[in-house]
Amino acid sequence: MAGEHRINRLLILGIGSVLGIYACVQAAAEKTDGIEEEIHRILLEEAVRASVPGMVYEPGEQRTAGTWVMQQAMRLIPISAYAEGKLSVDTEVEDLETYEMILAQQESDENAVDENGNLIGEDDSAAASAQASAAAIDTSMEKLSNYEYLLGNFYTVDSSTMADSELINAEKLLGKDLKINESTGGPKVLIYHTHSQETFADSVPGDTSTSILGIGEYLSRLLNDTYGIETLHHQGVYDLINGKLDRSMAYQLAEPEITRILQENPSIEVVIDLHRDGVAEGTHLVTEVNGKPTAQIMFFNGLSRSRANGEISYLANPYIEDNLAFSLQMQIAAARKYPGFTRHIYLRAYRYNMHLVPKTLLVEAGAQTNTVEEMRNAMEVLADTLDSVLTK
Repeated sequence: MAGEHRINRLLILGIGSVLGIYACVQAAAEKTDGIEEEIHRILLEEAVRASVPGMVYEPGEQRTAGTWVMQQAMRLIPISAYAEGKLSVDTEVEDLETYEMILAQQESDENAVDENGNLIGEDDSAAASAQASAAAIDTSMEKLSNYEYLLGNFYTVDSSTMADSELINAEKLLGKDLKINESTGGPKVLIYHTHSQETFADSVPGDTSTSILGIGEYLSRLLNDTYGIETLHHQGVYDLINGKLDRSMAYQLAEPEITRILQENPSIEVVIDLHRDGVAEGTHLVTEVNGKPTAQIMFFNGLSRSRANGEISYLANPYIEDNLAFSLQMQIAAARKYPGFTRHIYLRAYRYNMHLVPKTLLVEAGAQTNTVEEMRNAMEVLADTLDSVLTK
């Protein structure tokens, strides 16, 4: 739209200039007497030649001034066509720069770490969103239908992000059928890790069984062996570049590989990107479930739209509503059976590769201050909650 307005302004300016030149030529033709008029005519023609070459009428030419004006006006058409093509190129360049900026923001939107995996500063937003109460929360539809109640008790909305009652609608989200098709063969769930190098308070350096990869493997075994939900665990690494921790392109690097796995396994209906959160060192995300210390988890949704710019077309996601339905149904199921296990669902502006299948979860399980035992206990509760939403 902006490009069209610029082209229209160019045409108006060009035609106006031609008409102005024509008027000056006519005036100069009538004022053949006097040195001042002749000097004025010459200066005008030279100025036009310098700024718009080829746009000066020569009285000696075998055509009328009116014909000349029409011809020059028509010549503006190829100029406008060139301008339109040039604007298109400029827009593409600007779009590419914006796209790269948005992707960079998406990559750094979670907890920031240095090359050794240590947190940079304190993540106040993560600590603030760690609200979870062991007391039971009213999950009746009467209560959940109240947008303010729903938002206040189940969500944390990042300051950069735009959410509203049309998007966060409990009746619509809880009404979606998320059950997997158990009548067909093949894997139903894919677990992977955009950030594979995340570790915990007592992780053993070099032992992946004590990192987020080991926690994902344990969740996979629980789903496969305990609940009979066939699950693949992909342990691809996307946050190491040349052997050094680098998350600057992790989501971009993960997307084609996850897409390939989904194409090769069309039976997969559920994708889980399992992370570990980052919090201030004094924050311990733990509760007690069945007498065991259990890391709290947080579901994370990217909305592909920001408060400042609205929809982010570069990060389109046709499954935003499905993603939101999945996280809310998981949140409600956990609140009813395991109060205090989940933190508020966190909403942020970007996409986080949640556009690949409708039933996608990004899970922030525990943080760097949790122990491996607490994390494994959390996977037992998470697996049971997944089973409740996907099969029962």
